[in-house]
Amino acid sequence: MNEKEINTIIRNRRSVYPKQYAGGDVSKETIMEILENANWAPNHKRTQPWRFHVFMGKGLQRLANFQATLYWENSTKRGDYDEVKFEKLKITPLKAACVIAVSMKRSDPNLIPEIEEIIATGCAIENIYLSLSFYGLGGYISTGGGTYDPQTKNFLGLEVADKLIGYFYIGTYDGPVEEKSRKPVAERITWIED
Repeated sequence: MNEKEINTIIRNRRSVYPKQYAGGDVSKETIMEILENANWAPNHKRTQPWRFHVFMGKGLQRLANFQATLYWENSTKRGDYDEVKFEKLKITPLKAACVIAVSMKRSDPNLIPEIEEIIATGCAIENIYLSLSFYGLGGYISTGGGTYDPQTKNFLGLEVADKLIGYFYIGTYDGPVEEKSRKPVAERITWIED
């Protein structure tokens, strides 16, 4: 791989949403390769804090049921229930070939600050994004579906200090993905040379 190829992969990385998925399957072997790439993310003290709960097949229905039920319970208590949102939660995971709940497993708090393990998990997520580009798959990380609700930790078997970062949806897709742009990086750099 040369510099042009790596620049192209990074700059062409896109979020592809479930409404854009074509409904094709993705093999467990491909998901394993993608997660192996995620496993090579940088991390301080080699804590490897990322954890992956992969929902495929009937597991997608289990996730959809959990998310919709959790929303129904919470929204009816608050008095802001929305039938459209409830129905969307029941079907959105089913549009994906798989959904990966990406969490951060907290190591000894005396070893490194929590933020470093969150950032390391974010790097693993970026490795997933870049891998999807190579495999011609679409995906995006979502913080919906009760991501930060304590009941979700119980559903996934996370401990109190662990954090669910989000749900990474992966699917096949047809057609182009919307072009994105960035403001010039020069507007975000402060050079300190003296």
